Amino acid sequence: MVGETSERAARLKGAVALAPLATLVHVTFERVELSDLVLVRHGQSTWNELRLVQGQNDEARLTDKGRDQALRAAKELRAQRFDRIVSSDLARTRETAQIIAEVLGLEIDLDADLRERSYGILEGGSLDAVTPAVLGVKDGVIVDEDASAEGGESLRALRARAGRFVRASSERWPGERLLVVTHGGTIRALRSYCARTPMQGSEWDAVANCTIWMVSRPSDSTRS
Repeated sequence: MVGETSERAARLKGAVALAPLATLVHVTFERVELSDLVLVRHGQSTWNELRLVQGQNDEARLTDKGRDQALRAAKELRAQRFDRIVSSDLARTRETAQIIAEVLGLEIDLDADLRERSYGILEGGSLDAVTPAVLGVKDGVIVDEDASAEGGESLRALRARAGRFVRASSERWPGERLLVVTHGGTIRALRSYCARTPMQGSEWDAVANCTIWMVSRPSDSTRS
């Protein structure tokens, strides 16, 4: 269990500190019940292991470690109530969602708006090519939300897409508590949109595989 200081930090950041999943943390603070979107990043993929840029390329699959991470996350989430799972339609998230769904006994809806940020021509290449100028992040802070790789997507565009998902989900499943299986960049964008904070100037939080993040849809999320 985390200590009081760590628990308070997790409450403020809206995250369950599960990485690296050596020990799963049982969350008891009030935010769990207030959050109607629970976000989970996919398990470790083959391209994570090879340090390749994934983005919206759909060739990567879960590793054995990634499948184990997904199963352990599912067991941790079993004590909570969810109405459905909504997943990115990319294979690494669909596989993660399926493992979790089998444990929780839930159906899965797929949504392309939950895909990872596109990295254009860099996808499939080394992560070393994703420089601060391309990422828009320097020293752990977002400094240029309009930066992108050639043919890729900016953080501003990613946040807009995340917002579109939040608004659509409020209209399609009003009042439902959703378990959302998605990607690291998309989790950052969803947190930004739901908190009504700009990405520019925000901290670039680490989002490890199968970490769990709690957010709530804004009360006016059915409006653009």
